Amino acid sequence: MELKKNPKANVGRNSSLYFAVGLNVMLLLTYIGLEHKTYETEGTKIDLLMLDEQFDEDIPITTINLPPPPPPKQVVTQAITIVEDVVDVEETVIESTEIGQDDVIEDQVVSVEDVEVEEVEEDIQVPFAVIERVPQFPGCKGNNDELRACFQAKMQEHLQKNFRYPDAAAELNIQGRVFVFFLIDKHGNVTKIKSRGPDQLLETEAERIMSLLPKMIPGKQRNKSVGVPYSIPINFKLRQQ
Repeated sequence: MELKKNPKANVGRNSSLYFAVGLNVMLLLTYIGLEHKTYETEGTKIDLLMLDEQFDEDIPITTINLPPPPPPKQVVTQAITIVEDVVDVEETVIESTEIGQDDVIEDQVVSVEDVEVEEVEEDIQVPFAVIERVPQFPGCKGNNDELRACFQAKMQEHLQKNFRYPDAAAELNIQGRVFVFFLIDKHGNVTKIKSRGPDQLLETEAERIMSLLPKMIPGKQRNKSVGVPYSIPINFKLRQQ
């Protein structure tokens, strides 16, 4: 015999609906529980402060002694008196110094005798290699070639006699060649001594040696005394011990 159930007595027919409603209710309660905020409230008491007595503070009066203002400036009035000129002033007439077309120029003839010619001696310098008569060193004689050879020999002798190595240059191991330039003027004096070398100490010593040269007989060009420039190298070298 087949049993028949009453459709109203079937409890599981609306289970999906009940599940959906219950799920929505749980989600709503969870959202409210998470978003709900609470605040702490404290009672605020407002009191009124009543002052029965009012205290008045006496402020002392300070007196400031200010200096009196300066007196007003006195206005000085100056009376201007107009005096008429009683003295006639002569006017000075300045004549023009320019020459016009109507002016006559005086013809003035200047003779040659009226002109003074001042002779100016020129310091002529002739190189030692081409001069007609070389400067004569004291003790040298002969023709121009013999005087030239004697001059150079006497110059070497003078260098060996007066040569002195500077102590400061020797201590600093300063060596080198110094070129000395000087002029034997038309009076036979040694002037315009200059030098060029590796150090000032060596240049000073080279110039000192040349300053000890004796007075010579000046060189001549066309039988006229002229200046003769001359240069000589001096080798400063320390001996190895």
